Amino acid sequence: MAQKKKRGSKPIKKDPEKIKKQEQKEKRTSIIMISVFAAIIIASIVLIFVFGVPSSGNGNTSTQTAEAPSQTVSENVYSEEPSEISDVSFVDIDENKTYTAEIKVKDYGTITVELDPKSAPITVKNFVSLVQSGFYDGLTFHRIMEGFMIQGGDPKGDGTGGAEHTIKGEFAQNGVNNPISHKRGVISMARNSISMDSASSQFFIVQSDDHVLSLDEKYAGFGHVTSGMDVVDKIAADAKPIDDNGTIEKDQQPVIESIRMIE
Repeated sequence: MAQKKKRGSKPIKKDPEKIKKQEQKEKRTSIIMISVFAAIIIASIVLIFVFGVPSSGNGNTSTQTAEAPSQTVSENVYSEEPSEISDVSFVDIDENKTYTAEIKVKDYGTITVELDPKSAPITVKNFVSLVQSGFYDGLTFHRIMEGFMIQGGDPKGDGTGGAEHTIKGEFAQNGVNNPISHKRGVISMARNSISMDSASSQFFIVQSDDHVLSLDEKYAGFGHVTSGMDVVDKIAADAKPIDDNGTIEKDQQPVIESIRMIE
């Protein structure tokens, strides 16, 4: 008896044209997916540069702070000696002389500070010059954090202003041996976190010893309060910051009636 042949599956004959078209389709799909992925990455980078990383700070302006949680780049130009500006005549100081200033705060009283030109001669020269020009009269304490410090001296009242110059930062991280430690009662210069030479007119008075490690060697202390810490405490206690950075609404900012140098 003749045996029947087993049926098997015949090999499928592949059409070269179809294979080629399929490969081209898959290649186009891969290129599209890669392009979309690249576009997403580029768009993310652009958004970061346009809107910035969440961080006290300003594009061409710079929020000057002590231990602020957020700041941006300063466009200010640094020079070792303050540059002359029209309404301020920079004075010469004697590093062996004691300089004392009285800060009168409306509705609060007077804070007396003794300056230390031996430890921070450029900073003292800058502060005394601004005081003698009347620069601080009528300005405010715009940033207040109870248990930390009160900060003022900004003509804009929002942390982004200053005089029309900046000065060298006189502290260890900037190559200057400044022995002043940021304990309660120390007066120091605010600056932004990017440029070590961005201090201008804004200053702060430390209210407690709790932040010594975060401030020492990073900010230019230039004196200390000799009387009036009760005024500093009262200002800090009354403050109602609107955020975690100590920002005070403009109509609630304590007013610096005047700062005067006294003998």
